[in-house]
Amino acid sequence: MKVDKKDKILVVDDMAINLELIKSVLGKDGKYSLVTVTDGVSAIRKAKTNNFDLILLDIMMPGMDGYEVCKILKSYPTTKDIPIIFLTALNDPKNIQKAFQFGAVDYISKPFSKEELTARVNLHISLKHTTEELIKAKRAAESAAEAKAIFLANMSHELRTPMNGIIGMVDILKRTPLTDAQREYLSIIESSGENLLTIINDILDLSKIEAGHMELENIPFSLKEELTRVMNILQVIADKKKLPLVLKIADGVPPYVSGDPVRLKQIIINLVNNAIKFTDKGSVTVSVEKKGVEDGKVQLLFKVMDTGIGISPEGQKKLFQSFSQVDKSTTRKYGGTGLGLMISKNLTHMMGGEIGVESVEGVGSTFWFYVYLDVSDEESYKKQNETEQQSDLTKKRIQLKLHILLAEDNKINQKVATLNLNNLGHDVDVANNGKEAVEMFKNGNYDIIFMDVHMPEMDGVEACKKIREIEKKENRIKKIPIIAMTANTSEDERKKYLEAGMDGYVAKPFKQKELIEIFTQFAV
Repeated sequence: MKVDKKDKILVVDDMAINLELIKSVLGKDGKYSLVTVTDGVSAIRKAKTNNFDLILLDIMMPGMDGYEVCKILKSYPTTKDIPIIFLTALNDPKNIQKAFQFGAVDYISKPFSKEELTARVNLHISLKHTTEELIKAKRAAESAAEAKAIFLANMSHELRTPMNGIIGMVDILKRTPLTDAQREYLSIIESSGENLLTIINDILDLSKIEAGHMELENIPFSLKEELTRVMNILQVIADKKKLPLVLKIADGVPPYVSGDPVRLKQIIINLVNNAIKFTDKGSVTVSVEKKGVEDGKVQLLFKVMDTGIGISPEGQKKLFQSFSQVDKSTTRKYGGTGLGLMISKNLTHMMGGEIGVESVEGVGSTFWFYVYLDVSDEESYKKQNETEQQSDLTKKRIQLKLHILLAEDNKINQKVATLNLNNLGHDVDVANNGKEAVEMFKNGNYDIIFMDVHMPEMDGVEACKKIREIEKKENRIKKIPIIAMTANTSEDERKKYLEAGMDGYVAKPFKQKELIEIFTQFAV
């Protein structure tokens, strides 16, 4: 049989009559376990050796008054969170204010009524239990969030690793002699792989957003250039359905803004892809207009208008929710996870904006969203571009044959990376784990290291630290570039790689052009 634990109360008063009165009121129904002492020193000793739920503390006592006792108790880690109610005959505002300044949660004036004493004690005992439950819930939530983050990192690695093999080998095969039939089959594999990767990325993006791990960039960019670039990509999809894709940029829209162009384009891609998917005839139009400028930020309103099947009022209520589509027939006919709109909603909110839809069944839909971006200028934009452009010397150096150390434990990924690097004209040595990579670095003369992060024996981060220690010990003037090969590209993970001494990263699955970009940035 379960026995309810009694709440423990320490009562501190130098007058025995007061102690007896409090015991008779609070102890009569057996709800509380009471401990009584008559001086401050005893009170501190008892509080430090017992786990009390509440302390009733007299102020006026010989030797050490209640204020001093309270101050000392609030200074100890084991007693600082015990709620203290002062018992006092000092009812002037200054003394009451002083009581709260020392850390009391309440006070009871002497002489007190039995009803008031009971009510106030019950209230603060209840509040303490509620606080404890909230703290437990908070810790459980933090623990769950940490577990989720670890799970996310592991899933990112586990899902992207085989995708690296699929997409990487497709990329390599495309550059070999193929018949028309083989090229068609390969395109199907590539398309299916890209679609699967999109679903994986959507799930991981949503998980990162919910875990609070999504961070936005803030760089200057040309709005027209970015929109034109993304529309050219989407036009390829629209061409398959013979749909005109129109871009309209209103007068007054600033040519240069500062924000996260990648995430802004992600919203547009999600909305335009949906518009194309649900439109068989007519057109799809993307428009942007300026709604106002405030504190150096411009409010831009984007609209994606289609002449498709439209959405019912009931269906509109289901939009922008995780894994939700208008109805089951939509999923069967058009496919998709329903995550795109939810991700777009979250990204829009992260940019200080909002997203919505207006639609009529059989006529079409207009998805709109607005965001706030910093106003920039041509000079800032050009400066940003200059930092991204490689020098002529770097370009020339990329053409030279490099001696590359590849640290990767997965045999398929070894093959994909080696073939890609060999096709670029470079020599590659393979280490199967971080420990091998460190030994090969000691004995070899390499121009750059591609380091997988998750490996047995010694992971990539630890191997990088060892290599940097060797360079420091040997007083090497020039550090070798170390590039993380990772399936986890969260901001926290990127910071960890850089702090370990890595120079950059390439996300799995990667293609040959991404390796070229790495050489462009980190050519030796």
